[in-house]
Amino acid sequence: MSEPELERFLDEERVLTCATLGPTGRPHLMPLWYVRDGPVLLAWTFGKSQKVKNLEREPHATLQIEAGRDRYGELRGAMLECDVTLERDPRRVADVGLRLMTRYAGATLAPAARERVLQQAPKRVVLRFAPTRIVSWDHRKLGAGS
Repeated sequence: MSEPELERFLDEERVLTCATLGPTGRPHLMPLWYVRDGPVLLAWTFGKSQKVKNLEREPHATLQIEAGRDRYGELRGAMLECDVTLERDPRRVADVGLRLMTRYAGATLAPAARERVLQQAPKRVVLRFAPTRIVSWDHRKLGAGS
């Protein structure tokens, strides 16, 4: 994918799979909602989660975002190798939480929903995924014979 195609793809898709290294050295895979901040992807999760423990030990992750799973000729996606920063400032966490909920709710948040996000923020952290390498694919470009 070209850079504009990749940006559009990341804006259209809704779930990434985050791979971190678990305590035994095996991959730990988890789905996350995300928002894009330029080339950086932001997510939030509970501060006591296994993925946070893994990232505290080794601040790197590989992300995969994919689409078109039903037919080989429709497969497209991206793999992003990332340096990861954990952000714990409650205001920053709340801001990202509100951005996430607004994106996934598809509208302005109702006051009660906004309050729930703000109540969750102290228990959560922001995962800031800064790509160091990106590989993308789009099988739709392969042609009808593939």
